[in-house]
Amino acid sequence: MVKDQNEYAIIMNGIVKEFKVLNRREGLKGSLMDLFSRDYRTVTAVDNISVKIPKGQIVGYLGPNGAGKSTTIKMMTGVLEPTRGDLMVNGCIPYKNRTVNAEKIGVVFGQRSQLWWSLPLIESFKLLKEIYLIPDEKYNEMMELYGSIVDMDPLLHKTVRQMSLGQRTLSDILAAFLHDPQIVFLDEPTIGLDVSMKSKIRELIKELNKRKQTTVILTTHDMGDVDALCERIVIIDHGKMIYDNDMDHLKTYFGSYRTLKLRLHGDVWEEEVIDESKTDVMSVISKYQQKGKILDIKLEEISTEEVIKKIYEGVAG
Repeated sequence: MVKDQNEYAIIMNGIVKEFKVLNRREGLKGSLMDLFSRDYRTVTAVDNISVKIPKGQIVGYLGPNGAGKSTTIKMMTGVLEPTRGDLMVNGCIPYKNRTVNAEKIGVVFGQRSQLWWSLPLIESFKLLKEIYLIPDEKYNEMMELYGSIVDMDPLLHKTVRQMSLGQRTLSDILAAFLHDPQIVFLDEPTIGLDVSMKSKIRELIKELNKRKQTTVILTTHDMGDVDALCERIVIIDHGKMIYDNDMDHLKTYFGSYRTLKLRLHGDVWEEEVIDESKTDVMSVISKYQQKGKILDIKLEEISTEEVIKKIYEGVAG
């Protein structure tokens, strides 16, 4: 176990999280009866998940809405206690050592900023410096590092309320890494951003991970984030882990799948994902020819989004 604690940032072994949910009745009378009811059912949000995440790895923790991702993250950050199983984060049990764990992690939750709305960014950074007891030398080192990666000067003396969504997200990520945490949890970090800002934020995350060897746990529905950042993918559905492997395996696992694109009129393209080991491509093209003249044809590798969709659907077995 000591060796594991030194090698891995996160160790989950048979983690289960259950909630008691009241079986509610309909109508006003039912609502009144519910006040005194003990008719509960048990809902399993996370079901026997075991995974080890090495230090310094960027891991995509994916799944459809309601799969149990947020519940797992809350257990890792110490907000929730597992019902059963063993969980170690940075060598400690998160829910038993919430303060110690909080000092060693950073968190970014989508569009919910951790910065002070009415203060210039530099003042938020200075407050975080005091909260995390960051030594002057380490703080200055991080600020120099930030300056070498992104152009912060236009933002430092700008209040958060004056920033665009992309600028706030960028600033939130910088704030999450400021105290040099061992693990950073990123929940939908690029949601709602334009293509240019997404690219900047992905490059920032990659560079910080590379230079500081920070473990990054990424939850996202944006497959562009997954392609650009993740070395490894863990997918859960209905609380159960259904996939755990690296990105190369994810793509080769569905090596026989292709996306067939056909332009039938104007700039409108029809798309169909096919398995070349089971489907005759020419027969599919023939089917579309019956609808009208085909102006153009493309056969492309299946996208990561389609691969993950197929895993959700159980194609991976």
